[in-house]
Amino acid sequence: MMTDPREYHRPVRRPADEFDRHFAGEDPAEVSRVAHATAGALLARVREDPSDDVVERLVGFTAEHGIDTLAELWSRSPAKSLPGALWRLYLLQLMIHKDPRTAALLYERGRLALSSADEVIAGAPAPAGPDELVALIDIILRGVFRGDFAVALERAASFCRVQAAGATTVADDHDVSEPDRASAMTARALRLDTYADDLGACAGLWRREGLT
Repeated sequence: MMTDPREYHRPVRRPADEFDRHFAGEDPAEVSRVAHATAGALLARVREDPSDDVVERLVGFTAEHGIDTLAELWSRSPAKSLPGALWRLYLLQLMIHKDPRTAALLYERGRLALSSADEVIAGAPAPAGPDELVALIDIILRGVFRGDFAVALERAASFCRVQAAGATTVADDHDVSEPDRASAMTARALRLDTYADDLGACAGLWRREGLT
């Protein structure tokens, strides 16, 4: 599971494993309508006028406001939808910003374990330290708002695959000596693999004008 969001100016008030829960009394159709409307309006507005100030405010949104506002809007959206993609990108950014040292460890382990182009597609230097990974995930998020949206999604998907491979190797290392840590890393690897598949699928939908 992707957890451990960064310490921001305003604290996260709900843990990550509660983000996808359903709240009693809400109309699912209305929740879905609001999620799609806000995601579509935000992306359309900023891509029409991708000024530095607007883009930087969006990249740093959770640093200023925390994750709860986005959780309320997008966390229950289908994975293969525009709000679902944006939600996963912000969660990925939050995970890296919160614990960049672990992210760097997982990325380096995954980079060495994988025999694929994912390292190249993600675009991190080799080796990548904590500061480089924080910079990379912010660059990917900027690409969402100013650049080729599908490419940004594919870079994020590859980033997730490298991280997932690293988490798997760390889980294997601690399977006997630290089973709790191994279990946590296995869960993180599964979540990251799922996010990689979701974001890659969203990139394909965007190119076919089918991501809504």
